[in-house]
Amino acid sequence: MSNPVVSIENLSKRYIIGHQTDPNDGLRHIVERVLRAPGRLMRGQRVRSHTVEEFWALRDVSFDIGQGEVVGIIGRNGAGKSTLLKILSRITEPTEGRVRLRGRVASLLEVGTGFHPELTGRENVFLNGAILGMGRQEIRRKFDEIVAFADIEKFLDTPVKRYSSGMYVRLAFAVAAHLEPEILIIDEVLAVGDAAFQKKCLGKMGEVAKGGRTVLFVSHNMATISALCSRAVMLRQGRTVTDGPVEQVVQHYLADMSERARIPAAERTDRGGTGEVVTTDIEVLSPDAQPLKETISGQAVKLRLHYRCRDGGRFNNCLVVLVVRFNDQVVFTLSSSVASGEPVSLRGEGFIDFEIEELPLAGGTYTVGALIQQESRTVDVLFGAIEMEVIDGDFFGTGRVRPTPGWSNTGALVRHRCKAHPGEPKRELAETGG
Repeated sequence: MSNPVVSIENLSKRYIIGHQTDPNDGLRHIVERVLRAPGRLMRGQRVRSHTVEEFWALRDVSFDIGQGEVVGIIGRNGAGKSTLLKILSRITEPTEGRVRLRGRVASLLEVGTGFHPELTGRENVFLNGAILGMGRQEIRRKFDEIVAFADIEKFLDTPVKRYSSGMYVRLAFAVAAHLEPEILIIDEVLAVGDAAFQKKCLGKMGEVAKGGRTVLFVSHNMATISALCSRAVMLRQGRTVTDGPVEQVVQHYLADMSERARIPAAERTDRGGTGEVVTTDIEVLSPDAQPLKETISGQAVKLRLHYRCRDGGRFNNCLVVLVVRFNDQVVFTLSSSVASGEPVSLRGEGFIDFEIEELPLAGGTYTVGALIQQESRTVDVLFGAIEMEVIDGDFFGTGRVRPTPGWSNTGALVRHRCKAHPGEPKRELAETGG
């Protein structure tokens, strides 16, 4: 590629992660404390150890982007997508490698980036424009278009601290897209807006690309990536996996998700959290707890999450959430707190049942992942733990099935019940008569 607008050469980013551990949680640790620091123990002081770990968010990433290209950056959570965009936006410095940018860059990485909460919407347009390198006259020339696109005329002289997240992102996108950057970098923030505004944003990004400007776009919505981009780059654990036509890369990504869902949850290493509790399996069951290979839209189904606590311990005040996705887009979530109205306790090995009276999904292949939190700490995150096959059914009782996979209210909470079974390990099928 001759004279690329964005040139990335052997880019790497390393973070140093500090760990502080408190060994006051078992006989072995008490013996260690006595041997290592008897004085501190007698004085009642806790002994803490500090360790550091290297984490490479990016490793030897290289590719070029030409003028007018619209490139999607895709990958699972933790793949390094946001780190890459922050380096390109000059928010953070790379550890190794270099980036060359030819042209003015406008970035929209987080809702309200570059906004001052005490200033009004009008004042923030000029402030954000100045941060992006625009002159006052240039901002004045585009001001009316920005306000009309954001659709916030009534609130233009209201401090943005009183804006909703949707209003924030509408104004932030309008400023970034209308002030004519040569390179426009956009992270997942468009997910905040409603469907109508997202459609308007996609149209605007298409106009930007047709005008010869370059767009880098990160999203977990593969339909949006396919519609907007002609090319995609897939990252996995900080490295480039594939780079090519968007249809080819998206198929590679979806196949990768499906392959990972076939690995037993207990053996998966691509998980987040402290690891004090881990999801060991998720089962799709009938109401009477019989395993199902396939489910039917509109019928009752039970999703059972199995867990294991570190050292057989007990964890109180926990929140457990199941996340159902289609093409890596959240369709709905099931929450233990919403279902039971109170936190749950996890002990040893056990399971939690989420009972859905009417499965609100059309036919298709879905993935089910898990999130476990204790108070404000995330102890386990596992995306795409299993695949769930759904067969079309007459959900509405009209004699017709739902026309497309998914659910009309993306990310909605479906009515469900939840029951925890602490200290009850998973039973083999032979023991249950299966």
